[in-house]
Amino acid sequence: MSGAAKTCAGRFFEDYRLGEVITHAVPRTLSGGERALYHALYPARHALHASDEFARSCGLAAAPFDDLVVFHTVFGKSVPDISLNAVANLGYAEGRFLRPVYPGDTLVSRSEVIGLKQNSNGQSGVVWVRTSGVDQRGAEVLSFVRWVMVRKRDPDAAAPAPTIPDLAGSVAAEGLVVPDGLDMTSYNTTLAGEPHRWCDYDVGEVIDHVDGVTIEEAEHMLATRLWQNTARVHFDATARPDGRRLIYGGHVISLARALSFNGLANVQIIAAINAGSHANPCFAGDTVRAWSEVLDKAETAAPGVGALRLRLVATTGTPSGQLRGENGKYLPGILLDLDYWALVPL
Repeated sequence: MSGAAKTCAGRFFEDYRLGEVITHAVPRTLSGGERALYHALYPARHALHASDEFARSCGLAAAPFDDLVVFHTVFGKSVPDISLNAVANLGYAEGRFLRPVYPGDTLVSRSEVIGLKQNSNGQSGVVWVRTSGVDQRGAEVLSFVRWVMVRKRDPDAAAPAPTIPDLAGSVAAEGLVVPDGLDMTSYNTTLAGEPHRWCDYDVGEVIDHVDGVTIEEAEHMLATRLWQNTARVHFDATARPDGRRLIYGGHVISLARALSFNGLANVQIIAAINAGSHANPCFAGDTVRAWSEVLDKAETAAPGVGALRLRLVATTGTPSGQLRGENGKYLPGILLDLDYWALVPL
């Protein structure tokens, strides 16, 4: 077929090399359009990301993008090189949000291959990458590790020596980056939507976020296109044996984070992602609910700013505070188990 050599079927497991650094195409300049679409797709209402005036009252120049807009943008750029032929995106670790991103900023995504291990079936393997987002000034805005199960092109291809990276169990509280100028001493809880501050949360507390959102195929497809995520399992119904399009895991993260407003309205800035797992697949028609557990608390050096370590769980069942069954495996209804640090007013 003429021109076939000009197209690319994506990378397969045997195409990765340990230590390889990949600069992902195409740079993306973010605008108010991304913000509006994000708020249209998810019930996102956190005041710091919605109002320039509220953000200025907290010491920032204007309202930065929701941290997950940045995550989705950087993640999406990496998909054609990392997970186009993925079976599943397995987990996250060592995620750090390093500086706010504002309308007009341009982001480039880069990944380093830090681990490889072929699966015992010889049909696929796991690839670990450290992905970073860099702005137009060359400043790193986000860094995270993720690992992906990727198909092999040739099951008989030689497997590399297994290398599994040694990843931190969590980001240390003292390693959290607080945006320059952030000052919550005059924080307005009335405008933010809830009175609950850092001191009102107790370690071990479990919060049912009450509301649910039924996922529509059209909304998921719009979201996946918005983040330019080209993974076949999200678009092509023939890419899976069951003939169903898999909902992008980031879509579930954003839904759960938005639902957490009810009970965590003052959890304004995601500072770090300690760990995350997409425990079970999600499909159109599923109704997503969420609950959170307070895992830890820490103060920061910034005026009026504290940090909460939270577990955010998305489920298709009734939020119960339970994750796993007696066999130690995730319960069937659990979609997401996300451990993260966030900044809140003291």
